[in-house]
Amino acid sequence: MSARARQRLLLLLPLCLLLAAPAVFYPVLLMKLLCFALFASAFNLMLGYTGLLSFGHAAFFGGAAYVTGYLIQALGISPLLGIGCGVLFASGLGALVGLLAIRRQGIYFAMITLAMAQMIYFLCLELPQTGGEDGLQGMPRGTLLGLDLSNDLILYYVVLALSGSGILLIWRTIHSPFGHVLLAIRENEARALSLGYDVTRYKWLAFVLSAALSGLAGALKTLVFKFATLTDVHWHQSGEVVLMTILGGIGTLAGPLLGAGVIVTLEDQLADKMGSLVTVFLGAVFVGCVLLFPRGIVGAVTGFHERLLGKQQAPTQ
Repeated sequence: MSARARQRLLLLLPLCLLLAAPAVFYPVLLMKLLCFALFASAFNLMLGYTGLLSFGHAAFFGGAAYVTGYLIQALGISPLLGIGCGVLFASGLGALVGLLAIRRQGIYFAMITLAMAQMIYFLCLELPQTGGEDGLQGMPRGTLLGLDLSNDLILYYVVLALSGSGILLIWRTIHSPFGHVLLAIRENEARALSLGYDVTRYKWLAFVLSAALSGLAGALKTLVFKFATLTDVHWHQSGEVVLMTILGGIGTLAGPLLGAGVIVTLEDQLADKMGSLVTVFLGAVFVGCVLLFPRGIVGAVTGFHERLLGKQQAPTQ
């Protein structure tokens, strides 16, 4: 089998499994997994491919969730238009935060993004349109092209199409010349600058794209659960997406998807058994994985596979 045929098979197999998944698993759980897989993948575009650690991505995720929920509930606009407005809001907020933070590096960049996210959190807490501590509740799902989105199965395929498109956009970005420049900046920013690349502009564009896709994930999550709450914009949400990305493996396409799947599944299965202690358990899992798999689960599997190939090729050389 050629390398291209193997690549197509690797793309088609997960797609077939996702298309058939609602027959086996609860569609709402699957939709939550898809939303957070997109969120983690968008965050990985910054951390894994640009080398920038943000502690403020909950602002884009939750901000878009509130905007989408308010417009659909209060103004009665269509779900697709509401999602588009949420993504537009996240993009604009990302552009603004990026202008303020992108020239900083390391802990200074992280702290600026965290501070901006906390501002969004307090706005969502205080503005009357956001519902305060109660958030936005009972948002109608509406219809899309004549399809009743109150049906979980129909909504699942809509969420699958939109989140899949977002992940496909990330894949296309990291394999484009733009993505190669981002990797060069991550590896050696000074060298990329010496080659004539506008490093600040590239990082800013990556930040805006990451914010927009995080907003798409938040808007879809609001449509699925029919509410937006302060949890969506809390700094814990930013920390959770960092956990998902590092657990799965930063700098890989599959890593954030796997990390999101593990965390969402554990939270779902253990929430009623452990209550608030589930966060302690997830912390222990994270520490254990970091100690055992410094490159994440996908990085560990890839490294094992490379070592195995090396041992197989050694006798023939």
